[in-house]
Amino acid sequence: MSSFRCRQNQGLPARWRHKHGAYFYRVPRGQESKWNGRTEFRLGKTLTEAYRVWSQRLDLHSQARTVADLLERYAHEVVPTKAPMSRPDNLRAIRRLSAVFGNLAITALRPTNAYQYLDKRGREARTAANREIEVLSHAYTKAIEWGLTDFHPIRGKVRKLSTPPRTRYIEDWELVEALKIASPMLTAYLHIKLLTGLRRGDLLRLTRRDIRDDGIHVMPHKTALTTGRRVIIEWTNELRSAVDLARSTRTKIGSVWLFSTRKGQPYIREDGSARAWNSLWQRYMARVLRETKVTERFTEHDLRAKCASDASSLERAQQLLTHADRDTTRRIYRRKPERVKPLR
Repeated sequence: MSSFRCRQNQGLPARWRHKHGAYFYRVPRGQESKWNGRTEFRLGKTLTEAYRVWSQRLDLHSQARTVADLLERYAHEVVPTKAPMSRPDNLRAIRRLSAVFGNLAITALRPTNAYQYLDKRGREARTAANREIEVLSHAYTKAIEWGLTDFHPIRGKVRKLSTPPRTRYIEDWELVEALKIASPMLTAYLHIKLLTGLRRGDLLRLTRRDIRDDGIHVMPHKTALTTGRRVIIEWTNELRSAVDLARSTRTKIGSVWLFSTRKGQPYIREDGSARAWNSLWQRYMARVLRETKVTERFTEHDLRAKCASDASSLERAQQLLTHADRDTTRRIYRRKPERVKPLR
């Protein structure tokens, strides 16, 4: 079997292959002059770079006829505008979708095709299947905008697979147990998270200039591109004490970050990844399960859910978590049972 059909090349556009840590394009015979005289052209180390270089050399914009053409243009024009952490997932989705639907004409895709994809893919990964169909749906929204079609085969016609929300609720005694073995930095982090409901990324991006007289100034990263709305979390005695503790644990280098490594560097990178922090958290959770009475692991999302669940009302929880959609707060983050009083 040709190397172009091996596992690591499945889902890639025609004539692509991945080798030596990079993506290459096998140039059709007679077109070498368009590719610097090469028979095999190096596109780049990452899928994002490879798609960008490739699309710059092809007239994809006016010749999009198939679903593969549409997804290639989407990868070039739309994916780079998304949040850095979303881009790799989107490109992986495009590879999978292209492998299944790539040869179809843009106008040939029908809702039943999307349902068949959800059914088959959902057997192994329901959440991934939903997100991949979301990418396909958005690509068709852009196709209508670009004048490639006037028919949307998914929007309003295809229901995503149901995925039951996580129900883990951290009891107060579990938190007390976990705090017994937390370092001062983790203690401060946990308290601030429970008091504010901030996402991991927003907490790890906090700097000294965000700590002001009237409170903590936060630009929620997940919604910054769409709303640009800054949030000011007002001071309470508990919150000020937690921030003071975080400040006292900062490295002697004098880092500007509220939470930083021993070298004064932020735990979070520009692309939103936080591998060092994730490793620290995993080691901490392993100790919690080994050295305390806690028997079930909890995640940082579970901590956000505890903040929302312990809030006095759904409206208060939505405000803390900076959710635009109230139903998201209710369905995913409010995990305490509702208490109902009898009539008499």
